[in-house]
Amino acid sequence: MIIKILFLIIFPAYANVISKDRVETQSDCALTESLKEEIQKYQPVVDRIAHEILNGKFKGETYNSLLDFTDKFGARMVGSTNLENAIDFMLEEFKKQGLENVHGEKAEVTHWIRGVERASVLSPYEGNLPILGLGTSVGTPKKGLKAGVVVVESFDELKALPDSEVDGKIVVFVPKWESYGKTVIYRARGAVEAAKKGAVASLIRSITPFSIGSLHTGMQVYDDDVPKIPTASITVEDASRLLRLYRKNETITIKIRMDDYDAGKTTSRNTIGELVGSVYKNTSVVVVSGHLDSWDVGVGAMDDGGGSWISWKAVQYLKAMDLRPKRTIRAILWTGEEFGLLGAKAYETAHKSHEQEEFNFFIESDAGTFEPRGLDFTGNKEAECIFKEVLKLMTPINATEFDSPADGGPDVSWWMKRGFPGASLLNKGEKYFWYHHSAGDSMLVEDTVDLDRGTALFAAAAYVIADLSVDIPKTVTNLGN
Repeated sequence: MIIKILFLIIFPAYANVISKDRVETQSDCALTESLKEEIQKYQPVVDRIAHEILNGKFKGETYNSLLDFTDKFGARMVGSTNLENAIDFMLEEFKKQGLENVHGEKAEVTHWIRGVERASVLSPYEGNLPILGLGTSVGTPKKGLKAGVVVVESFDELKALPDSEVDGKIVVFVPKWESYGKTVIYRARGAVEAAKKGAVASLIRSITPFSIGSLHTGMQVYDDDVPKIPTASITVEDASRLLRLYRKNETITIKIRMDDYDAGKTTSRNTIGELVGSVYKNTSVVVVSGHLDSWDVGVGAMDDGGGSWISWKAVQYLKAMDLRPKRTIRAILWTGEEFGLLGAKAYETAHKSHEQEEFNFFIESDAGTFEPRGLDFTGNKEAECIFKEVLKLMTPINATEFDSPADGGPDVSWWMKRGFPGASLLNKGEKYFWYHHSAGDSMLVEDTVDLDRGTALFAAAAYVIADLSVDIPKTVTNLGN
């Protein structure tokens, strides 16, 4: 069960920067000529959408709007006043910009409080050790804790040590960066594996391929049958230094104080607005989405302000251009993503009884909004063939690349893992994890042209899919429910 939880919480959002296999070529598809011709006839409307967003009256607006928002609200962690104020603001902004059926839908979320966090090395030298607690970590005793240190590079190395050598110590994990999908397990499971050996705390090398003394937070998960110990990230530089000292048989002592605690559950909201379809209003809906919550470091511009903005701005611009498709396009800004996709799960539960009729296609961006290359896709073969043909229309945006499966959409994975078709932004996100869950997640990471192109891509793809004479085929199961 814990592996499934970790997969849902951590991996889906980022697997697009992990190696994956290309799918079959277009020659494997057998669409009817009439459907191909129908899709090709959308080229003029895609050209218009691209022109208006990239070079026309909407040029630069996505960036400027996101800049104003992040300046005003900053970090937006679940349970915070900042997030709820931001949701109130966005509901009003949706109405102001002409979105329809604007409302919030409640979701129960985790309310974890980050208190004072500090650490220092007492031997073999004396110095400050910057730390950043990992989500849901328990705190230390009020006066902190002081202990000797064991430093390992892997779980296997830790397991090979006698329990007596780890008992009462602080375990420092310094895994080598392979990829996010492979290395993040140390953040997620470090505290549990250390506690099994009797450790009193764990410190984890920040999960990033690049560092200038940066701290990166993120979720971790306890096991109910293992003692809960404090756990925090340290910089790559400090982790590497501690490993070298330990390998030289130096005696390392660290003092940690963390006042973090779980404040229980609280209520947040998913933020929703629509462009109502001209024919199908409450059925066969196309969802475009990102998550509004962020971590409490940085301002969540990249994770996931950019993804949220290219989603809802796509709907706003279509409305402003008087492009109303046959089906409803619904913008959803999810809440509680960073603590386990909580908003999306609440939404899925609330809509479950009629979801097969309600939803046609899901789109999400949550792996950065760098230079767009195209779209990832998940769905059955028939849906894939239709989607590839739609993607050919995106030449004016220079974003025609196709890949599968769509792993940049963690919130919509609740639906895609059960057979609903969906897509996510495929972008040049090689530097995504440089800034991920750190103070570096700021507007300096965002680029106005890239945001325009991402918005145009989402607007054009959503419009065509929502206006086709056919639904995108799905093969829905009850897997995982």
